[in-house]
Amino acid sequence: MADGKLLDGKTVLITGGTGSFGRCFTKYALTHYSPKKIIIYSRDEYKQFVMANESPFRENAKIMRFFIGDVRDEARLERAMEGVDYVIHAAALKQVPACEYNPAEAIKTNVHGAMNVIDASLNTGVKKVVALSTDKAVNPVNLYGGTKLVSDKLFIAANAYAGNKDISFSIVRYGNVAGSRGSVIPFFRKLIAQGETTLPITDYRMTRFWISLEQGVELVLKALEEAHGGETFISKIPSFYVKDLAEALLPGCKTVETGIRPGEKLHEIMITPEDSGNTYEYEKNYIVYPQIVYNSRQVPDLSGKKVEEGFAYSSGTNKEWLSVEQIRTLLQGVEED
Repeated sequence: MADGKLLDGKTVLITGGTGSFGRCFTKYALTHYSPKKIIIYSRDEYKQFVMANESPFRENAKIMRFFIGDVRDEARLERAMEGVDYVIHAAALKQVPACEYNPAEAIKTNVHGAMNVIDASLNTGVKKVVALSTDKAVNPVNLYGGTKLVSDKLFIAANAYAGNKDISFSIVRYGNVAGSRGSVIPFFRKLIAQGETTLPITDYRMTRFWISLEQGVELVLKALEEAHGGETFISKIPSFYVKDLAEALLPGCKTVETGIRPGEKLHEIMITPEDSGNTYEYEKNYIVYPQIVYNSRQVPDLSGKKVEEGFAYSSGTNKEWLSVEQIRTLLQGVEED
């Protein structure tokens, strides 16, 4: 966990704050820190209403702020960011089919929205900005991944515009979170609840990384604490076969191979061989440092071990793997979003 005083007395704004990450981050912050204010910035008034009336948000109403706004609206972002110390950018259009069918909307939110968050942060005195990335931004094969790749590049390059301002922009990257909306765990559980005894597997070779929401939150806190600008933080986490997940959820179940869906990858990839020249390994994470240094504050922590040339971090070639029994144990702590 990051420094126990990291968020004490600080004002934090989370774009897309009513989503699974925002809710988990806020609960974590209220439990482990004493923030001055937490601002939930999102466009859905009903989700804000529901969140505001849940524990522990209701009990901490004095420091909670629910700000209706869209990342497409820079003026509204600037208004919300007045007096903010840290910004966590979690807002995005994430559903792959929806982005394919509505490409202009995906670009407006994921690309233009990223630009607006950057500009608003620069204009209002924000100290640190951490943007959430995705494995789909690495060698993208769908529009969602393409927009997030552009977003990542924008946040890294934003350090060029910091000038004399005390601000840094960095990235945290992880794949599908266990139990999150759209992930395979709630899908399998729904089928099982309906009495299904056969579970569909798109490809028996398919692998994924296992990361919990709390691990994602802790990685963001690490970035807030350590980033100097332009880094991409990636957790060292285990891999699993999707077919083993099915067995863990429904022992002895039958499976049927249905074929990979459009825009889907066989494995999650977090670091490419092309990034290996700028990647360092630490005890619990990797950091990909920027290829171009834009200001004097971007001093890398080179205390880690530089990875070998050509290194790639993929769920298919990972060193750490979960067995069926280990998956079953982890599933006990997975709550669906």
